[in-house]
Amino acid sequence: MNSHKDRPVGVLDGLQRFCATVFCALIFFLGSNLPLAASGIEGFLGNYTGSAEVLGPDGEPSTRDLSVEIAETKKGFSVRWSSITEKRRGNRKEKSYQVEFVHSNRRGVFSAAMQRNLFGHEVQLDPMKGEPYVWARIEGDTLTVFSMFIYENGDYEMQQYDRSLSAEGLDLDYTAHRNGVLVRQIQTTLKRQ
Repeated sequence: MNSHKDRPVGVLDGLQRFCATVFCALIFFLGSNLPLAASGIEGFLGNYTGSAEVLGPDGEPSTRDLSVEIAETKKGFSVRWSSITEKRRGNRKEKSYQVEFVHSNRRGVFSAAMQRNLFGHEVQLDPMKGEPYVWARIEGDTLTVFSMFIYENGDYEMQQYDRSLSAEGLDLDYTAHRNGVLVRQIQTTLKRQ
């Protein structure tokens, strides 16, 4: 009959250390990836509307009615926003955008899934073809969507939509920089519907 004393001590100790190391590594790996599974989008979900007074490139003021819908998806979340601009001359211009965001391998940073490749996987658009490069970040109580455009002549524009949770809904701080120079800024509160 084999007893504990008959086993080689070095092999048993080595096997126990190996199992303990694998177990600890597994716990660390699973624990470090748990926050990646939760997107942190839960507090932002919903529909929001508001308006802002904006100066156009010609210096003419206009009112913009703004809305945003933030919804959870299977792989992340989507943001749909629109603006309706009413100029004093009676002209009306409407723009709408929708982007789905999926988890990246960086905590709190999300890739845009704006088109599907040949294999059906969601991929980013190509900024060298004049398409926007878009990504999102959740940091604390602020959801930020970044958009980068590269113009035909090589100039670039960076747009940043900071949507921060507030008592009324979302505080929006939108900025657009062309070649590093601020060209547009909008600040307003969007009320939760």
